[in-house]
Amino acid sequence: MRTGLVLGLGILAASLAGAAQADVKMSGSFVADASCPATQAIKSGKNPGNLSTDAGKSYELLAGNKDTPTHFLILVPGADPERRWVKVSCGHVSGGSASTVPAARVGQGKQEASGKPEYIFALSWQPAFCETKPSKTECRTQNAGDFDATHFTLHGLWPQPNGNFYCQATASDKANDNPGHWKDLPPVNLDAKTRTELDQVMPGTASNLERHEWIKHGTCYGKSQQEYFSDALNLMRTVNTSPVRDLFAKNIGQKLTADQIRGAFDSAFGAGAGDRVRVSCVIDPSNGRRLIGELTLGLAGQIGPDSSLKDLLMASVPTNKAGCPTGTVDPIGFQ
Repeated sequence: MRTGLVLGLGILAASLAGAAQADVKMSGSFVADASCPATQAIKSGKNPGNLSTDAGKSYELLAGNKDTPTHFLILVPGADPERRWVKVSCGHVSGGSASTVPAARVGQGKQEASGKPEYIFALSWQPAFCETKPSKTECRTQNAGDFDATHFTLHGLWPQPNGNFYCQATASDKANDNPGHWKDLPPVNLDAKTRTELDQVMPGTASNLERHEWIKHGTCYGKSQQEYFSDALNLMRTVNTSPVRDLFAKNIGQKLTADQIRGAFDSAFGAGAGDRVRVSCVIDPSNGRRLIGELTLGLAGQIGPDSSLKDLLMASVPTNKAGCPTGTVDPIGFQ
């Protein structure tokens, strides 16, 4: 009896120990601040497909590896397997149970702000993006005289909360929503003027990026394709005629800090606007430079033809994390 009791207690203790070490289920999203390995296993670092996160991109958050996690388990669509581990220092969490995670669990000094934006507006610095994706059509044709050499380009306008994707999209469209099959997604129908501007401000249309953005995000916007892209372009014009764009254009080839960038937003759109901005960086694979790749802006309120970007920024909740602290403003062309 005593042997059986000891054995039973041992099994129970082992079971409890295992439970204590189990993954901690989480919800919300993980937003990558940099390009980091997305591994199948934490200890071994096994990484089928040699996958990395894309800076500025949101991923469904599944779990942490413990109560105070060092790694997050995320879902990487199209990967094999799709469930991957990333270090918490690679990015930040947003929405769902993630918004209640103590700051120490994501490497911050204070609690994440409560609440969340209604939209994320993502602006790319195209030369930096192309350093990491040199085979893209739009990157192979870069020219020093092009718009994207000195202006921000449009990545996307993403209704929140994260996970608000593919509204009424068909199964086949979801299946085709990976870069290799974007050409198989339905065309985006725009008037001639909007199409011309979009092709300039979103160079990725050369790779059918607008089809992906519409299927994944635009279908949840509640408006037509024409209105969705027109609203995004209106916001882009505001940023590209502001002191924020001037700061970048005057510092091409030089480094900028997140504080400088946020300060430019304060100058352009009022004190506190910069608190709604997060900076993401990418690493140039050829030489290891840290490059500013994207700015993501939290917005709230009704977006329309006459919307004020200042009002949309100030209506949103500040983010406590500025993101990448310092990065280079990459010149166009491969360095």
